[in-house]
Amino acid sequence: MKMHPRFVVPVIVVFSLVPPALFARQNPTADPVILVDDDKVQCPTAAFTTIQSAVNAASPGDTIRVCAGTYAEQVTISKSLTIRGDNGAIVMPSAVQVNGTDIPSGTPVAAVILVSNSAAVDITNLIVDGSNNGISECSPDLKGILFQNSSGTIQRNAVRHIRLSSSLNGCQSGEAIEVETASGLTSTVQIQGNSVWDYQKNGITANESGTAATIATNTVTGVGPTPGAAQNGIQVAFGATGSITGNTVADNIWSKCVSTSDCATNATGILVFESNGIVVTNNTTGSNQVGIFIGGNSSSVNSNTIFNSEVLVGVALIGNSNSADLNNITHSDQAAVFVQGNGNSILRNTITDAAIGIFKVSGSTGTSLRGNFFIVTPIPLQDPAPKAPMKVQPAH
Repeated sequence: MKMHPRFVVPVIVVFSLVPPALFARQNPTADPVILVDDDKVQCPTAAFTTIQSAVNAASPGDTIRVCAGTYAEQVTISKSLTIRGDNGAIVMPSAVQVNGTDIPSGTPVAAVILVSNSAAVDITNLIVDGSNNGISECSPDLKGILFQNSSGTIQRNAVRHIRLSSSLNGCQSGEAIEVETASGLTSTVQIQGNSVWDYQKNGITANESGTAATIATNTVTGVGPTPGAAQNGIQVAFGATGSITGNTVADNIWSKCVSTSDCATNATGILVFESNGIVVTNNTTGSNQVGIFIGGNSSSVNSNTIFNSEVLVGVALIGNSNSADLNNITHSDQAAVFVQGNGNSILRNTITDAAIGIFKVSGSTGTSLRGNFFIVTPIPLQDPAPKAPMKVQPAH
């Protein structure tokens, strides 16, 4: 029998002399996770007991895991990081201090979490609680999570109790999540899947030119009827761009607005103000004075469910070339759709139980009205309608 020679393949074992920490830096899939535990009970090997100390020690690109516990601190971030909370990780400072200034106005702010001048910060699964803020005057402006000149994601967090004491409920303070950008800079932020409630002024806010916000699948709940600050659930304003998709927004009602003739301002579920081209789609808004308010041009309000608009309207289009299409609007005390401006389209909406279906202000031209379906609505269309005040109070 003829024997075939055997070939032996040499096995070469390479021992890496690269330190693990350096390897992690070179390999983006192996970025280190920095542990934080306030009492080192849940995570005994944690190197830090405060989030801020971990942030200070971290290198850009690191991930900080916040173990369950209550962290009585404000946090300032100025580098690219991922902050990921375990279930039960609560950031709840006491006696908050000024840690920044509002970009457009220069007024002082006190944010529970402030992200400043950072390229990529991801904040996930934290409870951000302003219950113990200790602010005794209208200033500084209390904020929950504030991104300034920064990009990243804010997702699956609970942001709650961002409000002052009941004696100060008229102060224009208390924004739960906010993104703002200085002139010439950009911020691109995805705000998704958060629970936002018990805020004083605004739930989610994206302000200023240079801000691009994707606001999706959040649940935003106001305090209900209040004579204090007129609340807005979600706001995109002052040149900001982006989309508002799949959110649930409720209970934003300014109780001093008791009729259309006695309504100095009002509260809104979704507010677009001095911004153009915003897509507002597949949201559910209920028990707000105005379900969706568009104060700008070329925005689309499509396939939303809007119900129980107290005193005022389901959808307000104030501007030019906006559209309201395929919305389901139920129970509007004044009108289902209020339109003031030129070249707006109101198409294929289902309108149920409104005093007036479409309220078209005198002087508005080029309005396209087709395929709208009216149910138990005594006046389907008032055209021309007298000009009526429609005032909002955005957070700046």
